[in-house]
Amino acid sequence: MAKAPNTKAGKDLPPEIIALSFEDALRELEDIVDRLESGNVNLDESIDIYTRGTQLKRHCESKLGDAKARIDKIIPDGNGGVSTEPLDVE
Repeated sequence: MAKAPNTKAGKDLPPEIIALSFEDALRELEDIVDRLESGNVNLDESIDIYTRGTQLKRHCESKLGDAKARIDKIIPDGNGGVSTEPLDVE
C-alpha cells in the first residue's frame, strides 16, 4: 500500500486516492470537471464528485511538489565537468 506524501496536501487523503499515479488522478479529475460542467449531474452526486475532485487536486499538487523537490539543475563547472544544485523555480 502506498504511503501518503509528507506534505500537508497529502496527509488526510483516502488510501484509494493516495494509491493513484499523478496521471491517473489527473485523468479522473478531468472527467469530474467534464461531468460537473455538463450540468447533467444531480445535486447530491455533484457534491460527492466535487469533494473527490478536491481530493484529487490535492493529491496531484502533492505529487508535483514531491517531483519539484527532486529536480536538480545541471551546472557546467568550467573544467568540462558538471555539478548539480537544487532547482529554484520560484
